[in-house]
Amino acid sequence: MVGVVDAVLFDLDGVIVDSEPVWEEVRGAYVAEHGGVWQPDTQRRLMGMSTAEWAEYLSGELGVDRSAEQVATEVVTEMARRYAQHVPLIDGADAVVRRIAARWPLGLASSSPTRLIAAALDATGLAGAFGATLSTEETARGKPAPDVWLAVAQRLGVDPARCVAVEDSSNGVRSAAAAGCRVVAVPHGSYPLDPDAEALAAVLLPSIGALTPEVVESLGRRSAE
Repeated sequence: MVGVVDAVLFDLDGVIVDSEPVWEEVRGAYVAEHGGVWQPDTQRRLMGMSTAEWAEYLSGELGVDRSAEQVATEVVTEMARRYAQHVPLIDGADAVVRRIAARWPLGLASSSPTRLIAAALDATGLAGAFGATLSTEETARGKPAPDVWLAVAQRLGVDPARCVAVEDSSNGVRSAAAAGCRVVAVPHGSYPLDPDAEALAAVLLPSIGALTPEVVESLGRRSAE
């Protein structure tokens, strides 16, 4: 088993922090305030997009009367204000991260802006657990493209095919699978996986607390067969 899994890569939103409902609340209010129309499927579409991508979507597709650059700046500023008040850590997620970090190098591949990643990791005390962290702000494409996972694996000096990725959203699962990772899916109760994304996951867990070293090891054995 030794060496079959070289690193474990985590998403942030929906895996470590329960931020998707906050994102939906903040962006939904922003769209309404600026003349746009929030659609029933908007949050699911936005999950995994980079900052530039979702800002353009709000400005263009949803009819917000602000430029994409203004949308990004103003929404992220409001999210940062919310995080300054409270970072919604998922129960037990910090303990899981530390438990996995005791066995494998960790990376973080997130669609959150860099400033929000830093705020979340500082607030949860997890900044030192990750050998590499990266926002899709710094890659050419957001999820479901594989760019951010490939870049984090490269920064850690590991082969993505020898990594386990932990994701919650459909676009995130698609992204990690496209990078060649073995994917552990931990879907959010409010945002279930699409059938095609669920089929790409090697393991489906009911909560992040169910992610144990034994689960990671089982994926390593499976990939070696």
